[in-house]
Amino acid sequence: MKHARLNREKWISAGITALRSDGPPALRAEPLARRMGTTKGSFYWHFTDVPAFHAALLDHWKSEAFADVVALLEGEGSPADRLQDFGTQVLDDTTAPAIRSWARENKDAADALAQVDAERLTYMATLLTQLGLKNPDFARAAYGALIGMPMLPKSERHDSANAYTALIDLVLALR
Repeated sequence: MKHARLNREKWISAGITALRSDGPPALRAEPLARRMGTTKGSFYWHFTDVPAFHAALLDHWKSEAFADVVALLEGEGSPADRLQDFGTQVLDDTTAPAIRSWARENKDAADALAQVDAERLTYMATLLTQLGLKNPDFARAAYGALIGMPMLPKSERHDSANAYTALIDLVLALR
């Protein structure tokens, strides 16, 4: 039986999947190799060590998160529509909660998360300013709600998008 050839991207993808399902302990060479049905040697062929793999995984996530913000910046629609799209995009990022968990014990993950959060918060504040709401506390509160919703018990987060919409509608009514 011939196996598909592994590359850095497949290892990173497997790492993201493992982080989401099993948390940071799964981001080691041996558990990842077992998960992928290969040897640790394949891991070390693509990464000099586990910290190099972690750095590549975090760079990949940051790149995707920043690309999402850039796509929204270049998108069409009113600032209110783009604010709703932004919320949907943040809620759809199933990797961010796993990165948040990892960031509690890993400085590199915390640094990557801080960079993405700063970029997203700046984008949200810009949209709210375009809508006439210049108080940065509105952006921080709305973004805090967005990042907190995935942390709710599963039974309570079933309709996070509608909860975010209700919050934004309330904030916009304050203009």
